[in-house]
Amino acid sequence: MSGKKSPVLNRFHVIFLTQNIMFGTGILSLPQKLSSLGYSQALFPLLFGVIACLTLWPIIWINSKYENDNLFRINEKLLGKWLGKSINLLIVAVYIIFLSSVINNYTTLIQTSALPEQSMVVPLIMLLLVLVYIVNGGITSIARFCMMTFFLIFPTIFFLRWAIEKGEVTHLFPLFNFNGKEALEAMKKGYLSMLGYELIMFYYPYIANKKKAFKYTTIGIWITVLLYFITVLVSVMYFSKWQLENVEYSVLHLLKAGELPFIERIDIFVITLWVLAILATASAYLWTAKKGLESLRNKKKSSHVYILTLVVLLFEWMPLNPGFQEKFYEINYNIYYGILGWPIVLCVVHLLKKKRVRP
Repeated sequence: MSGKKSPVLNRFHVIFLTQNIMFGTGILSLPQKLSSLGYSQALFPLLFGVIACLTLWPIIWINSKYENDNLFRINEKLLGKWLGKSINLLIVAVYIIFLSSVINNYTTLIQTSALPEQSMVVPLIMLLLVLVYIVNGGITSIARFCMMTFFLIFPTIFFLRWAIEKGEVTHLFPLFNFNGKEALEAMKKGYLSMLGYELIMFYYPYIANKKKAFKYTTIGIWITVLLYFITVLVSVMYFSKWQLENVEYSVLHLLKAGELPFIERIDIFVITLWVLAILATASAYLWTAKKGLESLRNKKKSSHVYILTLVVLLFEWMPLNPGFQEKFYEINYNIYYGILGWPIVLCVVHLLKKKRVRP
């Protein structure tokens, strides 16, 4: 697995992989996650974009020193076989649990909004079957699916026009009307919507023009940030402070602000279309976890993707108390934030090892 990877990802693949992996369900509940800021939340997506670019730099730098290796292999090279594999196992576990949370959020959204009296067993199995099909096509298949997803979902931004017309511009002022505690709470909850750009650590070896990987990924990040900024801005204009805090998946209510003669319920239409965004996000995480399992077992097998999918299915079917499940996912999110900073540790280890071997 340390052999040279064939460069199959062009600039558009990288841009839309970055953008779609981040998107997922995060945008649907982002205004609620930032609700501790009240009406002052509109500028926070821009701050998230700056933080994402700063944390991206060490990721690209360490990958550039090991161009043909993903993070799993880099861990083993820099930390040794056993410690490296232990870290890799943790990363695989975190990503599988995160994948489970993404799918769980979407199935919950469907059940509460579109199919309140229906079982989610069959839709969940169908979703996972399509997910496996996409992942089996490899990283190029995932990238192409991400490109298609963007151009199919992007036009839904048109539905925000009615919320803009009915909104109050005065809600946008005054700016920065929050304290440090409220800002930290918003950072912790809101930045979850940004997660996903760091997966370049795993598909970097497949990028054709690696010297511009940072540029391409940054473009993908800021496309997402711009969409987040517009959505949060319109939410602040349209909703009251109470609604921002208490209405779950509030963005769907933004879309219902207007009506079209040929669509009875715009929110149901968007939820149905949003399965593409969920598949784009989930396929990248499942592919990454598969690569991690290959690294742990030192062999490539097609059965790995089925094993991991079964684990996700078991997570979804486990009769967990909702409070415990929420706490479990929250712990996993905190560990995930640690993965964002992990490349910095690897950069330091690399520099120390390089310094030690110098005569």
